[in-house]
Amino acid sequence: MEKTKLENWLFGFMFTVIFAASNAWSAQDEKNSPGFAWKDGAEIYAKICAYCHEAQVGPQIRNRDLPAAYIRTVVRNGNRAMPAFRPSEIDDESLVKLADFISNKDAQR
Repeated sequence: MEKTKLENWLFGFMFTVIFAASNAWSAQDEKNSPGFAWKDGAEIYAKICAYCHEAQVGPQIRNRDLPAAYIRTVVRNGNRAMPAFRPSEIDDESLVKLADFISNKDAQR
């Protein structure tokens, strides 16, 4: 009886290990999908920045000749009441689009 219990346990254990390993190896390869991408800096500004900067909660930042590098730094690090936005919230590519939009007066008309 002892030998049968041990054999059953060993068989069950081996079956579980083989089953788990075969499922892991047979899983389809995940392809890196690009995920969500903002259309342009105006869309990013309207969906994220305007909540504060157009409602007089934060200072007016459009039409102020702010350098793009300054905008990127403040967005990433925060400044006073302005929170920092992590790359998971605004990725680097979108941040460049946003900074270019805010610093370019002609694009804001």
